[in-house]
Amino acid sequence: MDFFNSALGKNITFVRPAYFVISGFSGILNIKYYYVFLCFVYIVSVLGNTVVMTVIYLDHNLRTPKYIAVFHLAFVDLFGSSALMPKLLDIFLFNHRNIPYNDCLTFLFFCYTCLSMQVLNLVALSYDRLIAIIFPLHYQVKVTHRFMLSLIAFFWTFVITVVLIAVGLLTRLSFCKSVVINSYFCDHGQIYRLACNDNTPNYVISWLLIALILWLPLAFIVLSYVCIGYALCKVATAQERHKAFKTCTAHLSLVAIYFIPILTTFTLMSKIHPNARIINLSLTSVFPPMLNPIIYVLLTQEIKVSLKKILKLRNESKIKVKKVITK
Repeated sequence: MDFFNSALGKNITFVRPAYFVISGFSGILNIKYYYVFLCFVYIVSVLGNTVVMTVIYLDHNLRTPKYIAVFHLAFVDLFGSSALMPKLLDIFLFNHRNIPYNDCLTFLFFCYTCLSMQVLNLVALSYDRLIAIIFPLHYQVKVTHRFMLSLIAFFWTFVITVVLIAVGLLTRLSFCKSVVINSYFCDHGQIYRLACNDNTPNYVISWLLIALILWLPLAFIVLSYVCIGYALCKVATAQERHKAFKTCTAHLSLVAIYFIPILTTFTLMSKIHPNARIINLSLTSVFPPMLNPIIYVLLTQEIKVSLKKILKLRNESKIKVKKVITK
C-alpha cells in the first residue's frame, strides 16, 4: 500500500471516499419497468442454469469433457447473475445508490471475474469443437476430463490474478473530485477516471484486460471456426457437413449473444447516448446467463434426451407413489 500511495505525489492529499454513488439509468423514463424485466431475467437465469447443472449431474452419459465445460458455464452464469443482479436491483429499484468503498471494490471483483470466466469458458468449448471436428480420431486422447478440468482451473487462476491486480491498482487512487460512477455497477473504467492523481497504470491494466479477456478469446474463437469451416469443406457429403456443423450451433449462438452487443457498443461508443450505452452493456451482462441454458436445452440433442428421461422417471415415480397411497 505504501508503494501505491507513493505514486500520489507530494502535493496531493490522498482521499479515499467513504462511498461511491452509482448513477446509471438516471433520467430514463419508465425505467422501473426495466427493473421488473431484470427481475424476470434473473429468475429465468437461476432456474435455467440450475436445470442444466442438475441434468448434467444426474445423467452419467453427459459426464464428458464437453459437458464439464457446459456445466461450468452454467455454474459461472448462475454465480455471475447472483453477484450482479440482486445488488443491481437493490441499487436502482430501492434507490440505494450509495455503496461503501470496500463493498464497491468487492462488487467489481466478483462481476469482472464472472464476466471474464464466461468468455474464457466459450474458448474452452470452442477448443472442444475444434478438436472434435478436425481431429475426431484423437479427440478422446487430446480432450480428456483431466485436461478440461485443468484448463478451467488455469482460467480461474489467470482471471482472479488479473482482476485482483486491477482492483489493487484502484486502491492507490485519490478521489478528491467526484465519487459518482456513471454506470450500472462499480465499473473499473468509470472508477479510475474519477481519480485526481495519475491513473496511467489503471489505464494500462484496463486495456490489458480488454485485450486478454475480450479480443484474444474472440480472435481464437473466430480462428477456430475458420479452421472448422475449412475442414468441413473437405468432408465428402453435405449431410456429413451438416451433421458436424450442427454440433457447433449452440456454441456459435452463445458467442453471437455475448460478443455482438459488446462489439456494437465499442464501435458506436461516441455515437450513442450514455444511457443507451449503459442499457446495452447491462443487457450484455444479464442476457447471456438467461439465454445460455435455453439454447443448450433447445439445440443440444443430448441434453433434451436426458431432460425428457429425467422427467419421465419422475412422473413414473409419482404414479407409483400414488398407487401405493391408494392401496
